[in-house]
Amino acid sequence: MSASIGTDVAHAAALLQRGSVVAIPTETVYGLAANAFDPEAVLRIFTTKQRPSFDPLIVHIGRPADVHSVVRELPPGAEQLMGAFWPGPLTLVLPKRPEVPDIVTSGLDTVGVRMPAHPLALDLLKRLDFPLAAPSANPFGYVSPTTAQHVADQLGEAIPYILDGGACAVGVESTIIGWDGTCWVLYRPGGVPVEAIEAVIGRVQAAVKQVVPAAPGMLESHYAPLKAVLVGDVAELLPMFEDKRVGVIGFQRAYAVHRNEVLAPSGNIEEATRNLFAALRALDASDVDVILAERFPDEGLGRAINDRLRRAAAKR
Repeated sequence: MSASIGTDVAHAAALLQRGSVVAIPTETVYGLAANAFDPEAVLRIFTTKQRPSFDPLIVHIGRPADVHSVVRELPPGAEQLMGAFWPGPLTLVLPKRPEVPDIVTSGLDTVGVRMPAHPLALDLLKRLDFPLAAPSANPFGYVSPTTAQHVADQLGEAIPYILDGGACAVGVESTIIGWDGTCWVLYRPGGVPVEAIEAVIGRVQAAVKQVVPAAPGMLESHYAPLKAVLVGDVAELLPMFEDKRVGVIGFQRAYAVHRNEVLAPSGNIEEATRNLFAALRALDASDVDVILAERFPDEGLGRAINDRLRRAAAKR
């Protein structure tokens, strides 16, 4: 039986209260949500997505004060970050309270938490007396969904309801930073540029590469279509594929290839970010043999686009 798609927040809340999983919209991507305090409900997220248990989840809250229901203490700068960027695409990795099950954090003593900036998600969260654990609503490792139909195409047989909030306004996942005891560390670039964060709290350090991820979205291969992806100077890459049907993801320009996905003809990086995952999905579903992608300006949201493209291109 396929999932139904609709805008009935009360129905979504009732399903979540019964321990089910529900796909929900956020400003970043669609999430597969369950009661963060219910280990059995959270396990349904992992089994539905076929997500490995060592990859932690983000907990979503409906009010800034709700952070205290999942976080043990706020380190220096946390309140300033919450005031500047919540609701919004910033996840803070902070010391967790014992009420947060280990399955949510993959056994870590920290938890990623954020307040989404989507009216339906916030309405839903405020109707519940528990926060929601919610990774992206797609099979593990694949391109994240930015519309309700994307969710239905891949998980529609496995979940009861998709709360439809339209196309996601940001289009890539949240930026994740954490406090390591002495400074703030960037675990994943995303919807809030690092430069904006540093304007609030000062220097943010790059994370040290780890075998076991300290936060979601840190695996080397992730956000990946089924077709091969190469990232670089498209003009230099094209001669390698003269006998292939090539699809190109470009910032502003099109190429003389089988298919183009131009993310932002205007040069607007927010527009490009918003269109990235839909472009990857479209090329993956097309008849192209290989996907080539330009590197984007490695600053602001361009850093998040480059991160997703690098992981999409990683050898699996």
